[in-house]
Formats: sequence, structure tokens, C-alpha cells
Amino acid sequence: MDGMARVGIGAPVRRVEDARFLRGVGRFVDDIAAPGAAHLHVLRSPHAAARLLALDAAAARAMPGVLLVLTAADLDIPGRLRCVTPRHRRDGSPLVQPDWRVLPSDMVRFVGDAVAAVVAETPAQAQDAAERIRMDYEPLPCVTDLAEAVTPGAPAVWPDLAPDNECFHFRLGDAGAVDAGFARAAQVIALDYRISRVSANPMEPRNALATHDPVEDRYTLWTGTQLPHVMRNEIAEYALGVPSNRLRVVSPDVGGGFGMKESPFPEHVLCLLAAKRLGRPVRWTATRTESFLGDSHARDNLSTAELAVAADGTFLAMRVRTLANLGAYLAWQGPVSSTNNVGGLAGVYRTPAICTEVTGLFTHTQPTAPYRGAGRPEAIHAMERLVDLAAERLGMDRVEIRRRNLIRPEEMPFRTGLDYTYDSGDFPRALDLALEAADWAGFAARRAESEARGMLRGIGLAMAIESAGGPHRKPLEEGAEIRFDSGGSATLLVGSHNHGQGHETVFRQIIATRLGLEPGRVRILFGDTDVVAHGRGTIGSRSMMACGAALVGAAEKVVARGKQIAAHLLEAAEADIEFADGMFRVAGTDRSIGIESVARQSYVPGALPDGAELGLGAALVTRPGDATFPNGCHIAEVEVDPDTGETRLLAYTVVDDVGTVINPLLVKGQVQGGVAQGFGQVFGEAILYGDGQLLTASFQDYAMPRAADLSDIVVKSNPVPTATNSLGVKGAGEAGTVGALPALVSAVMDALRDFGVAHLDMPLTPERVWRAKLEGSKGLDVYVQPALGGGA
Repeated sequence: MDGMARVGIGAPVRRVEDARFLRGVGRFVDDIAAPGAAHLHVLRSPHAAARLLALDAAAARAMPGVLLVLTAADLDIPGRLRCVTPRHRRDGSPLVQPDWRVLPSDMVRFVGDAVAAVVAETPAQAQDAAERIRMDYEPLPCVTDLAEAVTPGAPAVWPDLAPDNECFHFRLGDAGAVDAGFARAAQVIALDYRISRVSANPMEPRNALATHDPVEDRYTLWTGTQLPHVMRNEIAEYALGVPSNRLRVVSPDVGGGFGMKESPFPEHVLCLLAAKRLGRPVRWTATRTESFLGDSHARDNLSTAELAVAADGTFLAMRVRTLANLGAYLAWQGPVSSTNNVGGLAGVYRTPAICTEVTGLFTHTQPTAPYRGAGRPEAIHAMERLVDLAAERLGMDRVEIRRRNLIRPEEMPFRTGLDYTYDSGDFPRALDLALEAADWAGFAARRAESEARGMLRGIGLAMAIESAGGPHRKPLEEGAEIRFDSGGSATLLVGSHNHGQGHETVFRQIIATRLGLEPGRVRILFGDTDVVAHGRGTIGSRSMMACGAALVGAAEKVVARGKQIAAHLLEAAEADIEFADGMFRVAGTDRSIGIESVARQSYVPGALPDGAELGLGAALVTRPGDATFPNGCHIAEVEVDPDTGETRLLAYTVVDDVGTVINPLLVKGQVQGGVAQGFGQVFGEAILYGDGQLLTASFQDYAMPRAADLSDIVVKSNPVPTATNSLGVKGAGEAGTVGALPALVSAVMDALRDFGVAHLDMPLTPERVWRAKLEGSKGLDVYVQPALGGGA
């Protein structure tokens, strides 16, 4: 294997980022020195719903070290945070978009709503002063649970805008064709289920460091965000009310984003405003409790799903009705998760007709926003749970009913019964590979061994597919630039952002393959709106297909420009110049020159013809041809203690098709991380409310998964490259989570099969599993577990 093959596309190169992360020398916002920085503390509402009657900050302003107190009355900026996802109400009018101000002046609408901010010399002084602000509230009735939000007479979050709490109503699919499919069905499988509310909880909490240059009247914001350019535009234009070129956003290393860090938040704006008022840096970092109170939450859906099947197990039609909790305000892309990826309801099956309705509702809770999967896990969970129940109802094997309905590779491209057209994939092969890797055939013996020890063993299966890098048919653009310096080295400026994915490694691999450059001669810059001209950022598993493709296009432009220079240097016709493995060659001869030499010569006075453009480089803003459809098969094996309900994960197998695999090590890590997050939601994570109060505001109450909870996660590849982008990649960042939810729930249901337990809602806590087994053993049909409480 030559040098480029060892470091290029397809090579298992270890992350170059680990050299700094594992030694504790990463560059996060809290690591950025800011001499003289003051500290901001946010005072938050203790009420889920209340009218603000009075606010007295005199005592706070007199406290030691206090530099500034900000209330709604002190703001001289627009101070708005907006939603950019267009949706409509039942009458066709635009969705209800409340006025979300960084500090409210009249009402608070969730526990944690920001009401004032104090800036002081130290964090402790700021917190002490905030506690001296006298707030006079008039508490009002509140609603935090979806089912309660739609009941007659429920408290309205925005009584003047949406007295019924309805923000939008979304429909997709051919309802008439679906009704016809149900009319001829031999069996109709119905499931009422809840997808629990969760919090992203990245390792690095949200943060901000703001400065203001009075000479240019220009702001700079350092913050961990997935979308620096989007953040700049939104905050500048709509919150600060200044042109976008008056704000620079810098996002250095980011300790996890998961979708939550795509949005602007009030704290960003408050820090910027305070920095201008004080003429000195202002910084803020959320505590863990603040993160639970102030971060966007995710998921939180209540659905009814139905599947019409023929007597032989053929799927005829599907329909799903969903209530989606949007929270008290609309996050930047608040409606996205519940609506943009519902096409995934089709799964990998030939179901000819599917329709869905989604009703977005306001409640007195934190706004919800995309979180790893952003609607994809919810969609696959619906279909895969129905498939398991259909197999049981018909007395069919779970594998056989899936195999009977799988889309076959020769049917590609395949137009599904709902929105999507799959361009490529081999779903039957993924199933076969997973069954073999998980030793499905040997499970009966393993179950008998567990039973001999008094344990319940179960195995779960889920076929998963998702739309990555969308929206479907309208993928967003991305920017990339390649600059060669006069020493022959290259700098890549990319619009996507690296917050754990390994971009600094894989982008070097792409350049190694396309331009023949050793990784050490390539530098990568990202996350700075003053340095990178344009970028959409990193969301929706889009980086390889969007930014990777932009890099490939820029590399092609570099090669074309390099051929012009090489032709002159080699005294040959440009048409005779070939390029491969970093070398420009005159076809049919041994005359050649390396790309690094071409770059150096491109800056030498007199080396090129008079009047010729000097330098070597190229920039490109482009978009892929379409979204891609990563897919795969997940198999989970668990053991349940019948006396305690405790579930132990014994084995987990994934066979994934992510198209061209740029780096198998990083794909494996991405899939494993996604499975771990799915495991957390299935077995413990749940945001719960009681009387409007957040009951799970710390890791003592919000059960995060631990390393010891997980088994080995075997990841195998079934690559079918796509033709929709130049690399043939499909995206891998969310694939693990998409399949994990239904696979793990399926495994637990299989373990409880002899107790009449058909379905349980997440989280599958020991107490919940134990009660289901106990009630099932009494002859009850445990079909839908009642919710743990509001917002669960």
C-alpha cells in the first residue's frame, strides 16, 4: 500500500484531533483568555406561567462588584429570537410565531425563562446580586403535558395567538389511498405511544464570551455552536439590529452539539449587549442545572400509529397522527424534528400508501429543537414497533415479515409511499449480514441458558433508514476553499463545523486522495466567520456529502488551474497535462512536476507569463444533488431480571450502509456514539415536570447512560455508494440513534413476551419493566404504559 492509500479515502486513520483532546489542550471557549472579563449571571423564572407585575433591581445594582443589571426595560435592541421553519395552521395561514424576546417584559412561560441578567467582576458576585433582584409575580395556571394541552379549557400559553395551544397542523401523504388500503386489510395494527422528552447534555455546556470594538462598532462572540455563520446572521440582524458584517462569531473546539447548539439563545445576545455597555469582555458558562433549565429540549411526541396488513403479511397502508410539544416559544428550527423527516415513516418497506398528520402544540416548557436524529428515530420507532406487533398478530416470524416487505435493490430508485425516493441501497443484504453477525440462529440456546439462571432474555431487530443532508430534493449549499501558500502547503477553509465528528481527519484524507498531499502539509480552518467566507455548518449528517463534495469541487478547480501552470513550466500544451497522485505529467513522457512545486512556482515573479494570475487555490459554494439515505439493520440482545426489572445489554450489532466509507474508524465511532445516546433514551433519560416544575434538573434525577451500561457494539459495513454527490457518501452521524430506539425496545418486549406485554413506552426503567411483567403475569394486556408524568 502506497503512502496516499494509507492516509487517503477508505483508510482507518486515527483522529488527528485526539492529539490535543486526550492531552487536555483542546481550545474551548472557557480556554480563551480574556483579560478583564466580567461575568454574566441570568436570573430565571421559578414559575412555569406568571405575569410580571414588578421588578426592582436597586439592591442588586448596589451589591459589591456589580457592573451592570439588564432587564427588559434596559434593552435598546430588537432582542428577538425567531423560528425559520415555515409551517401552516389548518386554515392555511402561517404558523403561530410568538415574539420571543431575550428578556420578557410582561409574562414568563416556563421555569427557567430568563427575566434579568447581572454582570459583575466574579461569577459569585453576579449570582449573589441576581438573588437580590425583587420580582413580583402573579402565578397563572400552566400546562406542560401534551395530552393535557389539547383538552378543552387547558391553560393557553399564548391566549391571544393560540387559545387552543395549536401552533401548526401539518399533513403529508395521500389520505384517500391510505383509507383504501385499510379497507382491504386483513389486520389493522394500532399503537398509541409516547416518545419521551430528553435533554442533549453535551460534555461542554453552552457558553459565550463577547467583546465589542468601539472604533469599528463591531462585536465578536466566541461560543460553541454548530452553525457559526447562521448564528452570526440571526443574532446580528434580528437580535442586535445591526448588519451581519458587524458581528464576528468564532466557534473553536466544541464539546458536543447534537443539534441543540445550532440555535441562538438569549445568553448570547445578553453577553454581547453587556460587552458594548461596559467596554470590556463579558463571559457566561451554564452550570448543569442551568443547562436543564435553559437549553432546548427534544423529542416529546404523543402518537397513534396504524398499519394495515394483508393476510400474508404484506403491508398495505400506514397512518400516523402525532402531537408534538414545541415548548413555550419556537426555537430557530423548532418544527423541524416533528415534520421535516416524517418521510422516514416508510422505513425500508414497499408500503404503497402512507399519510401522517402532525399538530404542533405550545406548552409551558422549554422550546424543543432538533436532537441527534431530529425526527428520524421517532419515525423508524413507529414503523418498527408496528412491524413487530404485526408479526405477533399474524403468527409470523419477525424476520420473515420484514423480508417479505423489504424494498429490493433491483427496484431502485424506489418512490416510497410517503415523500422520499430512495436512490440506492441493499436492504435484504443488510438484514442477512446482521442476522449472521449477531448469531440470530443461535439465540434460542442463549435464551435457554438465561432461563436456567432465572433470567429473561430477549432479542430485538430494527431496520433503519434516514434522510441525511436534506431537506429532500432541496439540500442546502456548503462552502469550501483550498489555498496554497508560497511554500507549497495548503490550507482548507470549510463551512462545516467539527464538534466531535473528526472533520480535521477526514477532510485531510479527501485532499490526500484528490490532490496527493500528505496530511502534514494540510491545515484546516473552520468556525470563524471572519476567516471562512460562507458556511451552513454541521447538522443533519451533512458534512461529508455537502462540505466534502464542495472540497472535491474546489480540488478539481485547483487541478484545472494547476494544469495551466504546469503546462507553462513543462513547456507543453495544457491539453497534454495529466494529473494523478499529486503529480502533473506530460502525457506519454517522463516529464512531471509535483503540485507542491507548482504551488511554489505560482508565486515566483517571472515564473509565469506576464499578466498571468499568480497563486494557486480555489473556492466553491455548491450543494449536492439530493439528500442521501443511510440505512442499516440493528440487532440488540438483552437480559431482564424478573425480580427487579433491571435490564442488561448483552450484545449489539449494526450493519450500516453509509455509502462510501471515508474512514471506517470514525464511522464506527459515530455509529457507536449514536447507539449510546439511543440507549440512554430507552433505559433512563427523561425530562419530567410536576406542577410546572422541572423535576429532573440534575444528573441525580436525569439518568444518563454510563460506559458500564453498554455491551460491545459491533459495527459492520454494507456500503452502496450514492450517485447524488461526488464522493458517494450518505452520512453517518445520526445512524446509530435512528435504529437504536426500536431495536432496544423490541429486545425488552421479546424478553417479556411470555407475560403478555406487547409494548412499553420509554424510558424502560427497572420499575416500569417490573410492573409491566407483574401486571402481565396477572393476565392483563399491557399495551401502552401510562406516561410517567407531564412531559415524559
